[in-house]
Order: sequence, then C-alpha cells, then structure tokens
Amino acid sequence: MQITGDYQLAASPENVWRAIHDDIVLQRCIPGCKSIERLSEDQLRAVVTTKVGPVSATLKGLITFSEQTPPKSLYLTGSGDGGIVGFAKGGARVTLEAVPDGTHLNYEIDVAIGGKLAQLGQRLLAGTAKKNSDIFFSNLVAYFNESIAATEAVLK
Repeated sequence: MQITGDYQLAASPENVWRAIHDDIVLQRCIPGCKSIERLSEDQLRAVVTTKVGPVSATLKGLITFSEQTPPKSLYLTGSGDGGIVGFAKGGARVTLEAVPDGTHLNYEIDVAIGGKLAQLGQRLLAGTAKKNSDIFFSNLVAYFNESIAATEAVLK
C-alpha cells in the first residue's frame, strides 16, 4: 500500500534534516515507539507497539537511512517483526524544500504487512498506516512549533 502527504514545518531544511536523524526526536515522533538504539550512523534498532483493529503488536526492527542528499532528500527503510502477530516492512522517500516560512516536506511511503496483521483487511491496514504517518509528521511539526515557542519565551 502506498501513502503520500506533505507538511509545512517552521524550520530550515537543515534543522528538519537534523531532527529526522536525531534518535530522541524520532522516538518522540514515532507513534508507540518504546525505544531506539543507534547501531551506526545510518541504522537504528527500534521497538514500537501498535494496534491494528483488534490486534496489538510489538514490532522489533531496524530503520535504515539511505540515498541521502543533505538536506534535500533521503530514503528510510524499516522492517519490524512481531512474532506470531506478523511483520511490517516498507520504505519512505522524504524530500525537503526550502520555502519562505521554513520547509515543505513531502513523503511517499510504501508499506507491506504480513502474518495475522495482514488478515485484518486492506482497508483497516491502510487506515492505520495513514493514521500513524499523520501522527509522526504532526509530532514533527509540533516539535518545531514547541522549539520556536521556547526560543521566543527566552528572548522576551
């Protein structure tokens, strides 16, 4: 299944780039993220708990950064195994474009799910995947909005 979207962020492409690569920011933004461990400059191990309809799953997996053109674009690959509940894997192409008020972020995600999770139906899976994508990017927008508010409070 494919998911696309775009967001405006009140930060420069360089700051958005840094945030996307920051373990603490990622853990805060990924819905249900319990932990992130950096394995290398381009790879993370994550534990994420999610719910798809009546099925809850804890997925343990890897996130890999590739095809990076700082601070313009990158490709994220993720895979998670939930044991008997199933698995999820996919990739996200993220592009960043400087605009007068910050950065225009565009994303294209391709997700595949298997096991018991896949038996729940394409419509339910697509809705959950879209919802989690929206939560992630909304959390990223909120991160920058909070940073701006904190900076403005200090400057007053």
